Amino acid sequence: MKKWKCSVCGYIHDGDEVCDSCPKCGAPAERFEELEQAKADLIERSRHTNALHAQLVDLARQVERVCEDGIKDDLDPGCVDVFKKSLNASYLMMKLSMTEMQGHMGKGKWG
Repeated sequence: MKKWKCSVCGYIHDGDEVCDSCPKCGAPAERFEELEQAKADLIERSRHTNALHAQLVDLARQVERVCEDGIKDDLDPGCVDVFKKSLNASYLMMKLSMTEMQGHMGKGKWG
């Protein structure tokens, strides 16, 4: 499938034909340029990887909530220690993925 990029805002449209106007900024079809196949393929790969990073961030948030509940439960010092260490690990995991996605956006690998 072809990919078209709005030269005004950067929106990427997927389709065999360009859209009538940009859904984001309203620019007319003339403001879209068809992307080369290599660039279109990179956008598809980036979409997949970015979706994986978003899932990882979501999982880290879930781990964060579990750990906070475990710390509050305060069964014994060993459990609290595990939950605190796991909370720190989930925070690091989340920040690493968020930083990677930020880098993708800066390099135009978001699409």
